Amino acid sequence: MTPSESSPGEYQDVVLFLVTAGIVVPLFRRMKLSPILGFLAAGVVLGPSGLGSFAGNLPWLSAVTIDNPAQLAQLAELGVVFLLFMIGLELSWERLRLMRRLVFGFGGLQVAICGAVIAGATLLFGQSVSSAVAIGAALALSSTAIVMPLLAEAKRQHSQAGRATFAVLLFQDLAVAPILITLAVLGSQADNFSPRLLFAFVPAALGLMLIVVVGRLLLRPMLRSVAKARSEELFVAACLLVVIGAGVLSAVAGLSMALGAFIAGLLLAETEFRHEVEVTIEPFKGLLLGLFFLSVGIGLDLSLMAQKPVLIVGLSASLILLNGTVIFALARLFGFAKKSALEIAFLLAASGEFAFVILFSSMNEGLLDRSVGEVVLVSSTLSMFCIPFLAAAGAKLAGRPDARSAVPAEPPAWAGSLDSGIVLVMGYGRVGRLVGDMLSRHNIAWVAAELDTRLVEAGRRRGHAVWFGDASRAEFLKRCGLEQARAVIVTMDDPEAAEAAVACARELRPELTIVARARDARHAKQLYEIGATETVPDTIEASLQLSEAALLNLGIPMGLVIASIHERRAEFRKELDQPEAPGGRSRQLRDAAEKN
Repeated sequence: MTPSESSPGEYQDVVLFLVTAGIVVPLFRRMKLSPILGFLAAGVVLGPSGLGSFAGNLPWLSAVTIDNPAQLAQLAELGVVFLLFMIGLELSWERLRLMRRLVFGFGGLQVAICGAVIAGATLLFGQSVSSAVAIGAALALSSTAIVMPLLAEAKRQHSQAGRATFAVLLFQDLAVAPILITLAVLGSQADNFSPRLLFAFVPAALGLMLIVVVGRLLLRPMLRSVAKARSEELFVAACLLVVIGAGVLSAVAGLSMALGAFIAGLLLAETEFRHEVEVTIEPFKGLLLGLFFLSVGIGLDLSLMAQKPVLIVGLSASLILLNGTVIFALARLFGFAKKSALEIAFLLAASGEFAFVILFSSMNEGLLDRSVGEVVLVSSTLSMFCIPFLAAAGAKLAGRPDARSAVPAEPPAWAGSLDSGIVLVMGYGRVGRLVGDMLSRHNIAWVAAELDTRLVEAGRRRGHAVWFGDASRAEFLKRCGLEQARAVIVTMDDPEAAEAAVACARELRPELTIVARARDARHAKQLYEIGATETVPDTIEASLQLSEAALLNLGIPMGLVIASIHERRAEFRKELDQPEAPGGRSRQLRDAAEKN
């Protein structure tokens, strides 16, 4: 075999992971459990502590065993990098402002007190200060990746407990980057806690400033240039370059790759490319994060469960009890009813995914003895497997979610709009711009989506919420606020693009009002069949306006002209509304919308 050739066995781990993902994700979603738990369990089964331990007696098991965990772990680290990038991308200053009391008050106290209590308990067991700090910081954080999907599936994310839980998780996500910086600095100082330790933050601060400056100068112009090329493949490549490039720059500055990606996400969060980047990166994040948890499961030493079952189960139970008690007390302090406080405590009591990141980082930095860290990792994982059951118990104790809440709802991307909802304008050319102006005159909030970067820039300069992105993609429309929208107005002049946008919006919201611009009568009939509530053909409207102007200039009284124009327009609409059978698709949709 030549050096350039590769043996099929070299791809065994990658193929095995992809097969695992194809089995785990649909299976666990069908069971209404987080796929993260599935990847953790699969990692345990496929790792050296699982099937690998029997490979000596049963050689065929090597075909379904991860034989090179170290190589897989290098790629898996990108999962955390992409997760931090998405967290930064999804943050908004408006969201933080509305929920600042719970985010920085409740969330800040929860992380500080739980971390301090756990660190104090760790010191009592004879651990060093640095080890206690690392363990306390790791176990004080809950699982955003498991808790939020559970709340969404139970339709409890908008209850008092759901919103408070989201606020605490948001602060925990914000706290990860400072915790990683602190651990890196502590590790470099080798337990030397002199006042000069503070100066160790200077290189990190300079590195952060450099990343921010470079990001502000380059990120937006680069994405704008790529977007003008109208190449989906090039845009995907640019997004991956932003995430991985920011991580590499951060690593060169002596910081973690995850922190650099987080900052890049923050910098892009306020740009017009935010939603399109989210949609582009989401599949990579999900797959790489699954790979990360698979590698965590592979690295877990199950023999510890057999050797120290009482210790590990006791640590998991103690962690849940300790965190739950502190969180319940804080929830009561912030004015939540007992039932809501109990639900919050149950949701946030267990450990989370960032415990793995912090504990692995601490062991690599020499802050935490590896034997101790592995015991804590197994205990943390055991507590994560309890989250679905804790969430169900908390929901049962709390009862039906209370729609009334003193907690402000999370603002969507179009923050600042009216409570009655928004209108989505798909396309921001000449027609879309005029439609937006008319909506503004009637005090109706609206958001526009456009693929032409020049039009996006022009709209944002006017202060309008115009996002770059493809309006025919379901995930993009959801992130623009389709689920809360009052109506959709399709103004694109490309017939195929208009049809794709109408079809996508109708599939997501069967009852939604959709008004679409059509090229002519034939195109209008097609849009009606796809699901448009109303269509406005360009040729028909132009003909009617020309007729109106001509008749008035020929001396026909204005009243008669207006009446005849309205009558002819009604005839056109009737013809278009009933293309094949009485009632017509659009009439049925309008009747359903009126009933709702």
